[in-house]
Parts: sequence; structure tokens; C-alpha cells
Amino acid sequence: MADDLRFREDGTFTIVQLTDLHIGGDKDNEEDLRTLELINAVLTEEKPDLIVHTGDLISSYGVTDPLASFRRAIAPAVLSGIPWTHVFGNHDAEENVTREELMAIALEHNTCYSQAGPAELSGVGNYTLTIQSAQSGDPSAVLYFLDSGAMAPESVGGYAWIAADQVHWYKQQSLSLRERSGAILPGLAFFHIPLPEYNDVWKRGKVSGIKHEEVCCPMLNSGLFAAMTEMGDVMGTFVGHDHDNDYCGTLHDIRLCFGRVTGYNTYGGLPRGARVIRLQEGRHSFDTWLRLEDGGVLK
Repeated sequence: MADDLRFREDGTFTIVQLTDLHIGGDKDNEEDLRTLELINAVLTEEKPDLIVHTGDLISSYGVTDPLASFRRAIAPAVLSGIPWTHVFGNHDAEENVTREELMAIALEHNTCYSQAGPAELSGVGNYTLTIQSAQSGDPSAVLYFLDSGAMAPESVGGYAWIAADQVHWYKQQSLSLRERSGAILPGLAFFHIPLPEYNDVWKRGKVSGIKHEEVCCPMLNSGLFAAMTEMGDVMGTFVGHDHDNDYCGTLHDIRLCFGRVTGYNTYGGLPRGARVIRLQEGRHSFDTWLRLEDGGVLK
């Protein structure tokens, strides 16, 4: 199935990033219904080749049936017939459900490209997808998906960090793809919690967009950004988590991007929307913009 992702004949491949839906336990909640309507509108407008959920699809805390909430959260993607995928956030399996149970729900659907990933790795949902060339059918780009966890140990505090075994796994995947392809494939990476470098790029990078809250990144830096810089394939990273940040900035030739918060049933003053990412086959670059709730576009 993973080989089904393919650049279009015009060489483009478009991704819609949805983040922080925070679907709750009440199926008639008006804010949740607005979220689902917004997703449908964005998908109709953008007609993407892939939908990526970057975590906190649901708020499981205090919810008696989080599996039902998760089914509602993924319903627009499922009903669209468009390939879709996801990573978990810190609220998805906060209470009354596990990541494994939620992943099993996702994998019931044949348009879901998510994978549980290696059982020995930290987290659930560490995997790669390749996008095939429109002409040759060979891999032409790569997408990395990583589980950024939830909370750090109390001795450290704050949010979890992407673990050392995940960083090592990323480097192995990158090397393997390079050896098989004979070239460095342009790559994008998706996870939920921003890296510490999201602070750095705001302070000294080339940045556009909004920063209305502190970056809620881990207290410790586990070296994923350094690894991506060394490997040279990842062009951009895409996260959620911070509902009042939507900026995108370049640091050491990697663009660090927030999505735009999609869910209404959660905090944040920004108009809801989604980030759109467009790749062009053969180029080590991408275009990105925000599609907003009023139908407008921010580039």
C-alpha cells in the first residue's frame, strides 16, 4: 500500500496537515461539529494527495469512550477516500485508552497509511512512507513519522522528547533509502511536540507567521535536529501542540513549521485552519501555506 503514494503527472504532491482537533466525548458537541465541517471544507478546496494528522486528534481525558471519539476525528479523512495518516499527540491516549488501541482503529481503514512501527522502538507510530516518481515509479521523496510521546519523567519535567532509539532509527532509515536509491531523497518529518530548535529558529532564523505563546518543547534535546542536519534529507518538519503558534522558519537549511490549529474544542485565539504543503518532484524544496476557516489563504 505504501507504494501507492505517487507524484501527479504535473510533478506535484500536496499534503494537508490537520493538527490538534481535540475531538471530545460528546458526538453532538457544536465545536467538534464545526471542526469536522472545517476539515471537509479544506479537503474540498485543496484536493490533497495525502492527509496528515499531527496529533491530539482527540482529548481522551475524562472521556468514557475515546475509541468513538477517535472514529469521529478520522471520519472526514476516511469518508474522503484520500490516503491519510497520523502521529499521536500527548492528549490522544491520556486516559481510558492506549496508543495501540487507537492505532488498531486507524488500521481498520484501507486508505490509512499509518503504521504501528517497530515494536522495539519508543512510542507507537514510527514509520516512513515514500512517494513514487510519476514517470519511473521509483521512490522520489520520503516522509518520516515519529511519536513524540507525552510527558517527561517527573525528575525532568515538561514534555517528552523523541528518544535516542528513535533518532538512531531515523538515521538508519535515511541511510537505507540513500543506498537503495543512489541519492538523497527529499524528505519531510511529522510529529506532534516541537523540538527545542523551534525556539532557536524564532530567535535567529528566517521566520514568517505568528508566535503568541511560548514554545512547549521538551526540556532536553535528544539530537533529532542535529541528526536531520547531518543526514541532509529532511527539508522541513511539521508539528502541532502549540495552538497559538503557526510560524515557519529556516534554521541550517531545514524549515521548522507549525501547523494551524484545526480544532475548535480547545484553547487558542487563532482562526482555525490547516497547513498545506506542496512538493515538486525532483526539487529539494517545498511550498506551504495556510488554508483558513473563512476559505482564505495565508502564504
